[in-house]
Amino acid sequence: MNLTFWTNALMITGCLFMLLAAVGIYRMPDLFTRMHAATKVGTMGVSGLMLAVAVYFGDLGTTTRALLILLFFLITAPVAAHMIGRSAYLSRVTLWSGTSVNEWPLPSPKSPDPQKEEEPPTP
Repeated sequence: MNLTFWTNALMITGCLFMLLAAVGIYRMPDLFTRMHAATKVGTMGVSGLMLAVAVYFGDLGTTTRALLILLFFLITAPVAAHMIGRSAYLSRVTLWSGTSVNEWPLPSPKSPDPQKEEEPPTP
Protein backbone atom coordinates (compact mmCIF):
# COMPACT_ATOMS: atom_id res chain seq x y z
CA MET A 1 0.00 0.00 0.00
CA ASN A 2 1.25 3.44 -0.78
CA LEU A 3 1.38 6.55 1.37
CA THR A 4 -1.52 8.18 -0.46
CA PHE A 5 -3.86 5.46 0.77
CA TRP A 6 -2.75 5.89 4.40
CA THR A 7 -2.89 9.66 4.16
CA ASN A 8 -6.42 9.54 2.75
CA ALA A 9 -7.52 6.95 5.33
CA LEU A 10 -6.19 9.01 8.24
CA MET A 11 -7.63 12.24 6.82
CA ILE A 12 -11.08 10.71 6.29
CA THR A 13 -11.01 9.12 9.75
CA GLY A 14 -10.05 12.43 11.36
CA CYS A 15 -12.75 14.29 9.48
CA LEU A 16 -15.38 11.71 10.45
CA PHE A 17 -14.39 12.04 14.11
CA MET A 18 -14.67 15.83 13.85
CA LEU A 19 -18.09 15.48 12.21
CA LEU A 20 -19.12 13.14 15.02
CA ALA A 21 -17.94 15.73 17.57
CA ALA A 22 -20.04 18.41 15.88
CA VAL A 23 -23.10 16.15 15.87
CA GLY A 24 -22.45 15.34 19.54
CA ILE A 25 -22.33 19.00 20.45
CA TYR A 26 -25.59 19.57 18.61
CA ARG A 27 -27.43 16.50 19.96
CA MET A 28 -26.31 16.23 23.59
CA PRO A 29 -28.70 17.62 26.21
CA ASP A 30 -26.47 19.56 28.63
CA LEU A 31 -23.12 21.28 28.98
CA PHE A 32 -21.30 18.32 30.51
CA THR A 33 -22.21 15.78 27.85
CA ARG A 34 -21.56 18.31 25.07
CA MET A 35 -18.16 19.00 26.53
CA HIS A 36 -17.46 15.27 26.64
CA ALA A 37 -18.31 14.92 22.95
CA ALA A 38 -16.24 17.92 21.96
CA THR A 39 -13.18 16.91 23.98
CA LYS A 40 -12.88 13.18 23.40
CA VAL A 41 -14.01 12.89 19.81
CA GLY A 42 -12.51 16.23 18.76
CA THR A 43 -9.12 15.11 20.03
CA MET A 44 -9.43 11.91 18.01
CA GLY A 45 -10.24 14.00 14.93
CA VAL A 46 -7.20 16.20 15.39
CA SER A 47 -5.12 13.04 15.95
CA GLY A 48 -6.21 11.63 12.60
CA LEU A 49 -5.48 14.86 10.78
CA MET A 50 -2.05 15.35 12.36
CA LEU A 51 -1.07 11.75 11.65
CA ALA A 52 -2.17 12.26 8.04
CA VAL A 53 0.05 15.35 7.82
CA ALA A 54 2.98 13.41 9.28
CA VAL A 55 2.52 10.53 6.81
CA TYR A 56 1.97 12.76 3.78
CA PHE A 57 4.95 15.06 4.18
CA GLY A 58 7.26 12.52 5.77
CA ASP A 59 10.18 14.85 6.44
CA LEU A 60 11.56 15.12 9.95
CA GLY A 61 10.60 18.75 10.61
CA THR A 62 6.96 18.45 9.59
CA THR A 63 6.50 15.06 11.26
CA THR A 64 7.99 16.39 14.49
CA ARG A 65 5.70 19.42 14.45
CA ALA A 66 2.64 17.31 13.70
CA LEU A 67 3.44 14.91 16.54
CA LEU A 68 4.08 17.81 18.93
CA ILE A 69 0.70 19.31 18.00
CA LEU A 70 -0.89 15.93 18.63
CA LEU A 71 0.85 15.62 22.00
CA PHE A 72 -0.24 19.16 22.91
CA PHE A 73 -3.88 18.28 22.19
CA LEU A 74 -3.68 15.02 24.11
CA ILE A 75 -2.31 16.83 27.17
CA THR A 76 -4.33 20.04 27.18
CA ALA A 77 -7.82 18.95 26.03
CA PRO A 78 -8.63 16.75 29.05
CA VAL A 79 -7.25 19.31 31.50
CA ALA A 80 -9.19 22.16 29.91
CA ALA A 81 -12.40 20.11 29.83
CA HIS A 82 -11.95 19.16 33.47
CA MET A 83 -11.46 22.77 34.52
CA ILE A 84 -14.43 24.01 32.49
CA GLY A 85 -16.62 21.21 33.84
CA ARG A 86 -15.55 21.83 37.42
CA SER A 87 -16.17 25.55 37.14
CA ALA A 88 -19.59 24.95 35.56
CA TYR A 89 -20.51 22.45 38.28
CA LEU A 90 -19.42 24.79 41.06
CA SER A 91 -21.41 27.57 39.36
CA ARG A 92 -24.39 25.24 39.73
CA VAL A 93 -25.10 24.70 36.03
CA THR A 94 -28.12 22.42 35.97
CA LEU A 95 -27.58 18.78 35.16
CA TRP A 96 -29.66 16.99 32.58
CA SER A 97 -32.85 15.52 34.05
CA GLY A 98 -31.73 12.05 32.92
CA THR A 99 -28.54 12.20 34.98
CA SER A 100 -28.73 9.23 37.33
CA VAL A 101 -25.53 9.58 39.37
CA ASN A 102 -24.09 12.69 40.98
CA GLU A 103 -20.92 11.63 42.75
CA TRP A 104 -20.05 15.11 43.93
CA PRO A 105 -23.17 16.69 45.45
CA LEU A 106 -22.77 20.29 46.48
CA PRO A 107 -23.91 21.46 49.91
CA SER A 108 -27.04 23.55 49.96
CA PRO A 109 -26.46 27.31 49.66
CA LYS A 110 -27.44 27.86 53.34
CA SER A 111 -24.97 25.35 54.78
CA PRO A 112 -21.54 26.67 55.75
CA ASP A 113 -18.59 26.11 53.46
CA PRO A 114 -16.28 23.48 55.03
CA GLN A 115 -13.26 25.18 53.45
CA LYS A 116 -13.78 28.46 55.28
CA GLU A 117 -12.81 28.88 58.88
CA GLU A 118 -15.53 30.24 61.04
CA GLU A 119 -14.76 33.42 62.90
CA PRO A 120 -15.39 33.32 66.64
CA PRO A 121 -18.38 35.40 67.73
CA THR A 122 -17.57 38.85 68.94
CA PRO A 123 -18.54 39.50 72.59
